[in-house]
Amino acid sequence: MTPGAALRVVHEPDTGIDLEAAERAAGELLRALGISTDSESLSGTPGRMARAYAELFTPRPFDLTTFPNEEGYDELVLARAIPVRSVCEHHLLPFTGVAHVGYLPGQRILGLSKLARIVEHFACRPQVQERLTKQVADWLGEHLQPKGVGVVIEAEHTCMTLRGVQATGAHTVTSTLLGTLRADARARHEFFALTGVNGA
Repeated sequence: MTPGAALRVVHEPDTGIDLEAAERAAGELLRALGISTDSESLSGTPGRMARAYAELFTPRPFDLTTFPNEEGYDELVLARAIPVRSVCEHHLLPFTGVAHVGYLPGQRILGLSKLARIVEHFACRPQVQERLTKQVADWLGEHLQPKGVGVVIEAEHTCMTLRGVQATGAHTVTSTLLGTLRADARARHEFFALTGVNGA
């Protein structure tokens, strides 16, 4: 690679989605639950369900572009409150919240919008929050090779707030720290302080 050239990693989604089959299955599910789709207002619901889940499970393609850290910047880079939407893999009910994603640059830096793209990429599939948090951190560590990575996700799970225990307002917080942000107490404290999460 030419010195100073941008490193590009392109990710194309491989969906394999069959909307017609999904619509038929959604209709069968509703009928099995005792919900008739014969009325005008419900006749299009199976199709809308199929398209809604297809959208939730299809990440947009993106270019991960990194650039040389020519200024030698070595302080924390943090994107706070990145919106997160995903679907619990146990009940297929949504969970939503925010992600705080930061890294200590090494030889390369990353376009800031790409931090949100990476979160979206891993959130667009049936998930558990713990795995999602680790996937974002591990992916950044592998592709960017920074000195440290920190990811915190705060989310409300409707499988917990709308059903079962019905713990309205409960939020789940997960974190993954790699490199210096895990090993150095002062760097770890700075990261959690900037995210607004008490992780010291």
